[in-house]
Amino acid sequence: MTPDLWLAAAVGALVGAAVVALLGLRRRHRLTVAATLVPHRTRQLMSVLQSGAVVVRRDRRSAFANSPAVALGIARLDGKLHSDVADLAEEAWRRDEPVEDEVAVQRGVLGSTSFVHVRVTPLDDELCLAVANDHTEARAAEQSRREFAVNVSHELKTPIGALSLLAETIEEGADDPVMVRKFAKKMRKEARRLTKLIQEIIEITRLQGGGSIAEHERLQLDGVVHEAIEAARLGADARDIRIVPDLKARPEIMGDRDLLVMALRNLIDNAVQYSDPGREVAVALGAKDGVASISVVDHGIGIDPKDQERIFERFYRADPARSRDTGGTGLGLSIVKHVALQHAGSVGLWSEQGVGSTFTLKLNVLQEG
Repeated sequence: MTPDLWLAAAVGALVGAAVVALLGLRRRHRLTVAATLVPHRTRQLMSVLQSGAVVVRRDRRSAFANSPAVALGIARLDGKLHSDVADLAEEAWRRDEPVEDEVAVQRGVLGSTSFVHVRVTPLDDELCLAVANDHTEARAAEQSRREFAVNVSHELKTPIGALSLLAETIEEGADDPVMVRKFAKKMRKEARRLTKLIQEIIEITRLQGGGSIAEHERLQLDGVVHEAIEAARLGADARDIRIVPDLKARPEIMGDRDLLVMALRNLIDNAVQYSDPGREVAVALGAKDGVASISVVDHGIGIDPKDQERIFERFYRADPARSRDTGGTGLGLSIVKHVALQHAGSVGLWSEQGVGSTFTLKLNVLQEG
């Protein structure tokens, strides 16, 4: 190697060593500043908090951020802050009082958004404390409640409006006994629909509140199935549809008898309503590997694939016209789903248009010992 190359290599090595030394000094300086601004005991206390906590500096960086704050995405380990949090800190200093707001945080490569509630309190002229909590689920729950209220209002309008119109018609034609009887019959139908809707609204509200099952009891599942079949038989007979039980097992479970009967009856009623007169609806009970399964099989019109993913949503109807004719409320399958969840179970669907549908409720078998 020539003297020039030796010299260049030596200079490069010295420059590299100087850069590394400077970086090390800067890192040690940051750690020293952080330790000075946020004492060790304070950092220990912040580290055990479940909420995200960040000490914000005047230069829009963090002096210290605990693990939940990093996980929420409002701060990074290198001291960088979410810009909205830094803006809130500046606003808190300007007002000299705590400020709070909801911050939208983009997470991951897919860009999913979380909504984080952040409250920033000025500690002195140089530091603020930001406390953050994830409100994504609470926001979704509030949106769901608003949608539910709107849907309930819309659903109640139809039978109430129909009853009002029918009452006016009867009042105007009171001298026509035939017409009065005809419209009185329609009023009874709408009243039954309204009663059923209100009962199901109350039931699904109770189910979603999580307090539906006050006491579990040991249940023979075949007895529950028989009770649900008997409750649905009158409606099936009226449509000339035969319910065929196929009980191959007698599993025992822990659960709420009334809720399970209601869920199974909803499945059987749906199968009857969406089957043509003269057809059969099969109700099969089996058990395997600690799981009991109840399948309700019809040979009706089937469900369009685009509707199958939404069929368990509240007030969703795959065939609104048919639901109105049969008095359906759009809540039956949603109730089934929530009853299954209350029992740590599940409900699934297989369907093909023109062939029929199979709804299967799965529950855990009671294990002895």
